[in-house]
Amino acid sequence: MRDIEAPVRFELKGTVKASLSDVLAFYRAELGKRNWQEKPDDAVVTADRVRLAFTSPKGPALLTLERAKQETNGKTEVSLVQRNAEAAAKANVLPISGQARLVFGYLVPDVASLVINDRTIKIAGGENHPQMLDLPPGTYSYELLVSGRPVRTDTVTIASGEAWSLHDDRKPSQVY
Repeated sequence: MRDIEAPVRFELKGTVKASLSDVLAFYRAELGKRNWQEKPDDAVVTADRVRLAFTSPKGPALLTLERAKQETNGKTEVSLVQRNAEAAAKANVLPISGQARLVFGYLVPDVASLVINDRTIKIAGGENHPQMLDLPPGTYSYELLVSGRPVRTDTVTIASGEAWSLHDDRKPSQVY
């Protein structure tokens, strides 16, 4: 994000040669030492998968652990995502409470349109004019048109509190 010093969303992924239960114990202890507070009502813990939501000093965070696929050597896949609420607010990607935000813009000279949720939104061409659309959580089909011709048709699944960027040349990407 331009003019934003801190990342809006930070994600760490890796694989650890340790059992899922050992990795879970490690993260619970270490994140707690860093003032991350686990939200126990949102916890999902099974033999093969763990999903824990946290409140961190910078904003909401999510830890996902999975037993590595086809694994017999005790490896665990780790995904840790932290969202920075202050940076998201400065970048104007923080959604309205209870909603999700879509961020889209267009950089080529032609005028584009985004068709989503039975609504057509014109996107100015020539410069990046990012636009925002807040929607209730859910799965939405959309179509991006340039000069009246479709250039991308896709779906995006958005959850409350998330922000996603829509592109003409690749899948939607989560920005917050």
